[in-house]
Amino acid sequence: MKEKIRSTTIVGLIHNGEAALGGDGQVTLGNTIVKHNSIKIRKLYNNKVLVGFAGSAADAFTLLGRFEEKLEQYRGNVGRSVVELAKDWRTDKYLRRLEAMLAIVSEEKAYIVSGTGDVIEPEDNLVAIGSGGMYALSAAKMLIKYSKLSAAEIVRESLNAAASICIYTNDKINVEKIEK
Repeated sequence: MKEKIRSTTIVGLIHNGEAALGGDGQVTLGNTIVKHNSIKIRKLYNNKVLVGFAGSAADAFTLLGRFEEKLEQYRGNVGRSVVELAKDWRTDKYLRRLEAMLAIVSEEKAYIVSGTGDVIEPEDNLVAIGSGGMYALSAAKMLIKYSKLSAAEIVRESLNAAASICIYTNDKINVEKIEK
């Protein structure tokens, strides 16, 4: 029987002109924590695009590489790159078997590319994926509404909230932001 890999809470947003994306560091295999300090956030395309991944690590790295290729091919056009990645995902037999999701944040837009190759562009530019994603999303929504925190601070506090609830999320948090 194949062990299910559970890992990750990723949350990102664009808020008051700042873009940030963060993730926890825990990787779980079955009922065992196998790593505490994994880095699941990457800066791409001259540090102008943030990408976080959830799901099987090998699958996520495959998608991350494909997305990076699309960014180069379409000269940093994030929207076009996301759509082209999703097209590949749906038409390529190998990609369709990948068990991963991507959260993507640029200065202007945030996207989720789902495990089925769907592209989701949230109206509020707030993205969350992974085991504790909905916990972090809820916390981020309230922090946006009721605080004066920066985007990076909201991401960090949202991840801390998820870590206090979700057994697949820890408090070894990595947050990146896009510098203007």
